[in-house]
Amino acid sequence: MFGKQKIATLVAEFLGTGALTLLILSVQRSTIGMPFFVATAAGLTVILMSFALGGKSGGYFNPALTLGMWTVRQVETVTAVLYIAVQMLGAWGAYALYTYFVNNTQPEVGGHYSAHILVAEAVGAGIFGFGFAAAVYQGFSRAVTSSFAGLAYMLGIIAASSASIGLLNPAVALGVRAWVWNTYVLGPVIGALVGVNLYAYLFADKAPVLFKSAAPARVVAKPAAKKKASRTKKK
Repeated sequence: MFGKQKIATLVAEFLGTGALTLLILSVQRSTIGMPFFVATAAGLTVILMSFALGGKSGGYFNPALTLGMWTVRQVETVTAVLYIAVQMLGAWGAYALYTYFVNNTQPEVGGHYSAHILVAEAVGAGIFGFGFAAAVYQGFSRAVTSSFAGLAYMLGIIAASSASIGLLNPAVALGVRAWVWNTYVLGPVIGALVGVNLYAYLFADKAPVLFKSAAPARVVAKPAAKKKASRTKKK
């Protein structure tokens, strides 16, 4: 009675209306001032770095998103492990550089486990993962995909900021000293897995395929032109 296409149309309307309402509530009824500027800066950074570097790595910059894309076979297992390792190293290096700049260590800001924070981070990361997967599966150009990724990350942070710091990224959680595994680590992972897989298996037209680096195009030599017959024939 309800095929995939029918379910997809109903879920699309549900998610679209729900996301719109949640974002309006987050902006209207919470102190969104500082989180909004953080979200804007984060979104613009994702756009810039994804556009500049995404052609080489895919532009994930987020362990949760990397895991999400791995589950839909867009990233190979070894590549995913290496990506997550260097993402964590990058965040740790950023923290070290920041503390050098300010000449002071930073206090922990993650707090303790809270179901509200867990759900908020999951919802925000779900918006991000869903938007990122939509851009990838629809085959947009690098510039458009980067813009979608940054916008989705910005909106995800705003949606989550009413109950959490709005990080949506376990590596960033490590870098800002908010490493609480059952909120700022687990929440983004759950959200990204749900968001990416929801789009991949319900809204994507093509079945997911294993991501592979683009192989250099082969240069096919054209057959040599046939020699023209001699204008003069031997008599």
